[in-house]
Amino acid sequence: MTKHQNLTEGAISGHLFRLSGVMIIGFIAWTLGGLIEIFYLGIVGLDALAAITFAFPLTMSLTAFIRGIGVGASSIIARALGESDRNKAAITTSHCNVIVILITVTLSLIGFLTAELFYLAMGARNEILNLAVAYTQIWLLGFPMIGMAMVSNGMIRSFGDASFSASIMLSAPAIQVVIGPFLIFGWLGLPALGVIGAAWAAVIGGVCQFLISSYWFLLKEKLLRAEFPSLWSSCKDILHVGIPAASTNLIGPLSTGITTWLLSSYGIAVVAGFGVASRIESVAGMVTVGFATSIVPIVGQNWGAGKIDRVYLALKTCYLACHAWGLIAAAGIWMGAAFLVRLFSDEEAILESAVWFLYIVPLSIGFGGMVNIATHSFNALRTPLPALILSLARVLFVYVPLAAILQLWMGYQGIFIAIALSNLIVGLLAYRWNNYALEKRIRGIIKN
Repeated sequence: MTKHQNLTEGAISGHLFRLSGVMIIGFIAWTLGGLIEIFYLGIVGLDALAAITFAFPLTMSLTAFIRGIGVGASSIIARALGESDRNKAAITTSHCNVIVILITVTLSLIGFLTAELFYLAMGARNEILNLAVAYTQIWLLGFPMIGMAMVSNGMIRSFGDASFSASIMLSAPAIQVVIGPFLIFGWLGLPALGVIGAAWAAVIGGVCQFLISSYWFLLKEKLLRAEFPSLWSSCKDILHVGIPAASTNLIGPLSTGITTWLLSSYGIAVVAGFGVASRIESVAGMVTVGFATSIVPIVGQNWGAGKIDRVYLALKTCYLACHAWGLIAAAGIWMGAAFLVRLFSDEEAILESAVWFLYIVPLSIGFGGMVNIATHSFNALRTPLPALILSLARVLFVYVPLAAILQLWMGYQGIFIAIALSNLIVGLLAYRWNNYALEKRIRGIIKN
């Protein structure tokens, strides 16, 4: 058993870049796995590429929701470790796993029964509809194990073991890259399964992640605690942050689903172009997600230890790093947009819509990262409501109205501009709100 990483001492920048650096590698690998999946399916054909684009919001919604439940547990774990209460941290991990099993099995059953209706509402038809449903139903078979691995990943980061957490994330994309072609194209005499093969590759990757994370909890750290009398109380504490955090995480997939629905009126090629470009942009965006996720253990442990100055310093450093990366990423994507898209498709209609997306949306990567940092900070402090409000505001009160108006003047390019503007507006709001909330909470502590 290893001792958890103490984040209440030492250089904040060192902790931040160590945790985020390892996580960035893991997140980028995870995103690249999805991007390579797009590459493989682009070879299969336009229908396969469009089908995976329709399927992405639903599968992303389910994984995002379950990750949110893990945030509730991670915030408790980080604070408990800051208070030197490892037993409470261990109990929380065990009880969180019980919650995740129940939720993932339930959501899998619901998703299996409603997938077709969901895709019909989004605008999928005929063969594209059939392929999207088939992919989703197979993926759902592995969702309980995928969900367990994702939640475990976040809890492991709260213990400060970022390198092991990253190894979990690296395993699934590695399997998708290696096994995917055999199942999709029928290498070595295997049947060519196309989209269905991609789904099975994702499931196999999820099973591998589950086994690795189980080894960490059960054998390496021996954190299993069968303390059922305290289960209900512990579950309430986890869900206090977990449910709002899960709802917050659903906003991103909701935005993707709305965008896919809006773009469907412009043709399948535009939808496919969006699918390719958004995956490319998300690789760069994962760097800011890495910064944001590193905030949870740092803020949680230091707040639990009463070291408020280190909380402020961590957030300031994270915001600056996020903006610096946003500028670098936007410049790189701008210069290489056409080249990057041609790696996945040579169809002119796909190329045109994808390049437009990559010229516009990456300009707001830094501001989108500000929203992620603020929401993770609120969750780490067990005040999830502002995080939920910010995420809802970005989509429902800023993005949707802007997209509805701008597309009337500019076509689908107006939808892409709306994405960038909503990131900018809500990013600035998130930064101000995060600082105000911290100052208010500190004044309350001093007063009491």
